Amino acid sequence: MKGLSEFEYVWRGARWRFASAENRDAYSKDPGKYSPKYGGYCAYAVSQGKIADIEPRAWTVFEGKLYLNLNKDVQKLWEKDMQKYIRLADQYWPQIAGNRPAL
Repeated sequence: MKGLSEFEYVWRGARWRFASAENRDAYSKDPGKYSPKYGGYCAYAVSQGKIADIEPRAWTVFEGKLYLNLNKDVQKLWEKDMQKYIRLADQYWPQIAGNRPAL
């Protein structure tokens, strides 16, 4: 479902749109809890030391965190060993985050 401009919230320079005021308000209380890991880039790409765009329909929630992927094929690969890829991505992310382009 596409978010509506009337329920928009800006966090870290990104505009987040929601389907309802209730969803927007919940997000605004703790954006870090709901925002995707790795700056919204493809989690698998980050696990390989790179960045890549994402397909909004290729996502996974794992241990309460949102991970996005390049596409559904990459998502399938990601889901085969998420713990390994998360461990790798967590190692690469500090360096990538310091050099990443603005979204």
